Amino acid sequence: MTPLASLLAHEMPVIAPLVLGPMSAQLAQRAGFRALYLGGGSVGYDKAVTEANLNATEMAQLALDIRAACDLPLILDAAGGWGDAMHVRRTVRLAEAAGFAAIELEDQHVPKRAHHHIGIDYPVPVEVMVEKIREAVAARRSPDFLIIGRTNLARENLDEAVTRAHAYKAAGADILFVLTFDAAQLRVIGRSLPAPLMFMTATTGLAQLPMPPAELAEYGVRLIVDPVTPMLAIHRALRDCYTAMADLRPAPLHGASSERELEALKVTIDLEALLAIERRTTERPR
Repeated sequence: MTPLASLLAHEMPVIAPLVLGPMSAQLAQRAGFRALYLGGGSVGYDKAVTEANLNATEMAQLALDIRAACDLPLILDAAGGWGDAMHVRRTVRLAEAAGFAAIELEDQHVPKRAHHHIGIDYPVPVEVMVEKIREAVAARRSPDFLIIGRTNLARENLDEAVTRAHAYKAAGADILFVLTFDAAQLRVIGRSLPAPLMFMTATTGLAQLPMPPAELAEYGVRLIVDPVTPMLAIHRALRDCYTAMADLRPAPLHGASSERELEALKVTIDLEALLAIERRTTERPR
């Protein structure tokens, strides 16, 4: 596996799409992505709750399943780190042991609140977040495990957000992330903060970035994360599928037959590799 830091050293940004488990990770890898993102928001949705209801151990378990099937660098959205600086120590150790390549920590109140999903955030004092980042840096065992320091304050006060980000960099954050979807604010952030920076897409996804990836790179962005598009696609596909099934209609497979899609699924999970092991060890010629 190429370390995430090595990928971010290139001029153009690395794009990391949301994955929710081993199968989606393998599909993303086959599509050509070089890094993956385990987003708390969408994992929460997948469990029919929110990221405020998640915990560190269930995210680590998901990482074990994903990393067993796919060796691309995996980024953890750890929200507020599931506690204060003392709790962050275990969060980082657990994330690193589970095989994550990076952890994203944001300066939000813990326990995180569901109101985050309707644009209402509760930032902690900058001093509290600085201590979390310092402990995250101290807790990691390898410098290849990257710490992402995040603040959402660009929505209200860009100057304060930049000040916070500088403090997080001084505390040891490897990557800075100031949440905004506004091109003008992104340019200010890029001129004010050192690379590498992270950018997260809005619900419109990668198809409607505020500026082209090459221009984002000019402003220090080296990591672009899409945290929700696959979840929206999955939700729509399942909703349509179950509606069709309830009406005794064929499932909508976009022109593919059920048999062809099943064969494609077997290729995704590499069923042939498992069959080959059985042929060699447990199956006998009949």
